[in-house]
Amino acid sequence: MARAFSLDFEKPIMELERQIEQLKRLADERELDVQGEIEPLERKLAELRREIYKNLTPLQRVQVARHPKRPFTTDYIERIFTDFVELRGDRLYRDDPAIVGGWARLKGRPIMVIGHQKGRDTKENLRRNFGMPHPEGYRKALRLMHMAERFGAPVVTLIDTPGAYPGLGAEERGQAEAIAHNLEEMAALRIPFIAVVIGEGGSGGALAIGVADRLLMLENSIYSVISPEGCAAILWNDAGQKERAAEALKLTARDLNDLGVIDQIIPEPPGGAHTDPDGAAAALGAALETHLADLAALQPDDRIQQRADKYRKIGQFTEG
Repeated sequence: MARAFSLDFEKPIMELERQIEQLKRLADERELDVQGEIEPLERKLAELRREIYKNLTPLQRVQVARHPKRPFTTDYIERIFTDFVELRGDRLYRDDPAIVGGWARLKGRPIMVIGHQKGRDTKENLRRNFGMPHPEGYRKALRLMHMAERFGAPVVTLIDTPGAYPGLGAEERGQAEAIAHNLEEMAALRIPFIAVVIGEGGSGGALAIGVADRLLMLENSIYSVISPEGCAAILWNDAGQKERAAEALKLTARDLNDLGVIDQIIPEPPGGAHTDPDGAAAALGAALETHLADLAALQPDDRIQQRADKYRKIGQFTEG
């Protein structure tokens, strides 16, 4: 079945999918055996999808990271973890639906999983505030991290936000302080901590749940201090320069892996995670198991020291 939503660079894929569907429909109507004709087209489709996605530009990666059908935090929780129990509220103001979190099990092991959550439709996006947390969302996340530390359970965070909500109410309730406090506290957590960018990783809104022992990125996710549109508007006073900005920002998983900012790129199914959420979840789950096993072998003091060293190295350079 052809997808209802497609990106511009996916048009050749959509056209070939349409041809295959038409051929199958005609075969059904006339009771013809056209498997011999369909199989080469399906192989061509798979190869075309691989070729297009292998050579995406940075701005095209941004588009895939924002794809409305891309799996969100709750989609991964359903597929990777068991026995999830959501915990709500920051015990100071209210619950923030832009961040979900709670206890779960990964292969029987208790885990505290926390992540940004967007919506699939307008109503849900309004409830989730388009995945942009208020300060109470970050305070909820920190409350859950501290709870996990009391029970000696690892923390896994799933990052997918355009950024922290910049509205007046959020600022009045201490948005900057909430983010800064989270950064300080995460740096000192004594439990294994893994953060994964599953879609957009925007600015401090992403970093506020991302100071982890290991930082992973899905292949088509992005992680940056600002959006390409915002960067273009500031630097060149022209949001139309977003492609130039996306290239300069080095926001793709490949760029950040080369720069030593992240620890692993998790491959996505051909065509992106939105084409095969189960396959994307399987790859993410396997990566989490591997890194959690490595971190569990370290003493808490060693983990904290390695975490500190990791972030001190980012941005270092040598002259000469």
